[in-house]
Amino acid sequence: MRGIVRITLIVLAVSLGLAGCSIGERKTDTGIGNESGEGTVKNQTLNVLTNRVDLIENGTMDRYAAQFEREHPGTSVEFQGFSNYTADIMTRLSTLNMGDVLLLPANMLAEDLPQYFEPLSDDLFASVRFADYKSVNGVRYGIVSGTSTIGIAYNKKAMAKAGVTKLPTTLTSFYEACKKLKAAGITPIFLNYGAQWPMKTWGEELVSFMSGDPDYLNKMADTDKPWDIHNQWGQSMRIVQTLIHNGYTEQGLMNNQWELSKKKIADGEAAMLLNGNWVINQIIEAGAKPEDIGFFPFPYDDEAKRYAPLVPDWFIGVSKFSGNKELAKSWVKFFIEQSGYAKEQGYLPVKLDSSTDLSPQLKQFLSFKPSFVENVPPSDKFLRIAEKANLSLWSGEYIQDWIASPDLQKTFEQYNAKWQEARHVEQ
Repeated sequence: MRGIVRITLIVLAVSLGLAGCSIGERKTDTGIGNESGEGTVKNQTLNVLTNRVDLIENGTMDRYAAQFEREHPGTSVEFQGFSNYTADIMTRLSTLNMGDVLLLPANMLAEDLPQYFEPLSDDLFASVRFADYKSVNGVRYGIVSGTSTIGIAYNKKAMAKAGVTKLPTTLTSFYEACKKLKAAGITPIFLNYGAQWPMKTWGEELVSFMSGDPDYLNKMADTDKPWDIHNQWGQSMRIVQTLIHNGYTEQGLMNNQWELSKKKIADGEAAMLLNGNWVINQIIEAGAKPEDIGFFPFPYDDEAKRYAPLVPDWFIGVSKFSGNKELAKSWVKFFIEQSGYAKEQGYLPVKLDSSTDLSPQLKQFLSFKPSFVENVPPSDKFLRIAEKANLSLWSGEYIQDWIASPDLQKTFEQYNAKWQEARHVEQ
């Protein structure tokens, strides 16, 4: 692999400094230099932090970097990958060891963005989805790297082998499909419980869109008891508990099987996975034929109306503490407009007026005619209460605890008590 690829467990050299940037100089033979120093060029290392460890390992990020380096002679792009970005990046921010370019933490207060990130040019946001999602007082600090919806990615051959001839459109028929898959010796659905972060799909993400209310989470800031077994939170947790209780999920739940899950679905040993449409390309890259993978809205209840989300993926921005700010901004522009990342990774186009063709899987998803719920930014009030309640949002951590609870309502009451206390402190 080209360059130095640092993964989470590798500690940055002290020479990088707390600012997180690394700027080096080396002599390059330009053909016109001489011993007096003419021809010396300043080589800059751009340090990029990302959650896409897989794209570092398979060389995709190197390919993007090579293209950027050709357009910016004297530049070297290095990547640091984090397998649990939401949790790990907050530690980096606490020491200002943020590299040059990074993904904005999902649970950061909007009012804190100017302390850590550089403003981005308005020109970058022409006809871009979620343009103001990461803005403060009209100043934008992050641009979305991809847009997606959430549904069930599945292996068509596995379904056919189990005798599932019609895709489930209700929760009852979904359980029936799982039962047939289990009887056929196929793992019905991978939760990826042990990887932790995928559990947010069953938490903040699912409750937001199945309620049909984009402000569902923000409205939690207006109540002392947001969690109940009879509301969307309880509904989602009971679905997962039912899947586990009936043996419809992967074995070895405590193990991190994220990469394995994609291979299992590609091979037909497992059938389904609930996540963003971006996962489709990863399953195909794990060995599946594109025509064998499908995608349909998750039937979370037995009602006729079906909601699905339109959500931004990670936002990319420039560290306020970078020593290469202009170069870092050039990388952001390149990554969004030239790299091809969004299309290659199976996202919906970032640009509103994009003519990019939809994948067969997304066309299939749309054929179910779901009503889309467009995601809105979490309010600072909601985030502050969650922080005071020691709730690590979008990490999947507390979702794991809830799913494992033998008395879900009692567990909800415990969290409600912490939420109520935090809410009153905030007020």
